[in-house]
Amino acid sequence: MQPVSVCIIVKNEEKHIEECCKCLQPYGFETVIVDTGSTDHTIDLARKYTDRVYSFNWCDDFSAAKNYAMQKASHDWILSLDCDEYVESIDLAALQECMRRHPKSAGRILIRNRFTENGQTSYEQVRVSRFVNRLYYHFEGAIHEQLVPGTPVKYVYPAPVTVLHVGYDGSEEEMQAKSRRNISLLEKELENQGADPYLYYQLGQSYRKLHDYENALLYFDRGLAMDVDPALDYVQTMVESYGYTLLDLKQNKEALNLLGVYDIFAKRADFLFLMGLVFMNNGLFNEAVEEFQKSTNMSEFSVDGMNSYKAYYNIGVIYECTGHTGEAKEAYQKCGDYAPAKARLSVLARDRRHT
Repeated sequence: MQPVSVCIIVKNEEKHIEECCKCLQPYGFETVIVDTGSTDHTIDLARKYTDRVYSFNWCDDFSAAKNYAMQKASHDWILSLDCDEYVESIDLAALQECMRRHPKSAGRILIRNRFTENGQTSYEQVRVSRFVNRLYYHFEGAIHEQLVPGTPVKYVYPAPVTVLHVGYDGSEEEMQAKSRRNISLLEKELENQGADPYLYYQLGQSYRKLHDYENALLYFDRGLAMDVDPALDYVQTMVESYGYTLLDLKQNKEALNLLGVYDIFAKRADFLFLMGLVFMNNGLFNEAVEEFQKSTNMSEFSVDGMNSYKAYYNIGVIYECTGHTGEAKEAYQKCGDYAPAKARLSVLARDRRHT
């Protein structure tokens, strides 16, 4: 069995560090903790679970800290986590098979983001490249760092690792403060590095979190105007975020221009789902249903529900609004336990009893 090191950088994470380490214990991985200046009990708590705890002088560069953590690991295979990410499951046998079959490729782990809004808890699932062999990968980017191969490697695979991310559980004020901090760091890096599509993408995402859609669109435009590789995950996501930003700004007709890149980016359910929304917002309901149906046949997705219950729910909404009650009910029934669909089924059942 090839050994694995889990690398985590921390600062004032006494709220999360123990749960993060506890969730790793069943798997027998080496845990490497790199502290970037904690003033609370983070280091003391970390030492209860691992003796590989190191200090790093913070230099406003997350990649520098994460690369340092990888250097301190005893093993080449690295699973990179944040302290507010708790491992839920790892299929060790399948992971070993991935290591054997894909030694130079990146493994994308499944992250379940937990949100608390208005007292309600919801989840969103995304896949992010976090499992690699350090002989072939390193981190780049002072903020919103990403794993970059030393030589061009296009292939990524789904690693059998699922984690729960609880970092979005904070208040709206905390989330906005974090976004503003990120914008400041990104702008600083942009000044030092010059025009860069990945920095433009992250600036656009940060402004979206602030609901500043005008600035978000500005940076997405700048990023997509550059020579970008459509095979990269962040480019695919930037195109999709660009489309959602146009819809948020009620620029529905402009969003139809995404048809010009349809053949390039219709590789995963998220883009097809977005196109369904674009058609919906332009009153093109037949085309919208077709896109949502296409998305349900896609195995590749980033956000949970894009190829299943959320797509079927929108199909149901369209059918219901256009008077096709039977088809709407059928679509809602395919949504499983999705609460909005169950609510619509209850309304349709009640309406039928009263007719």
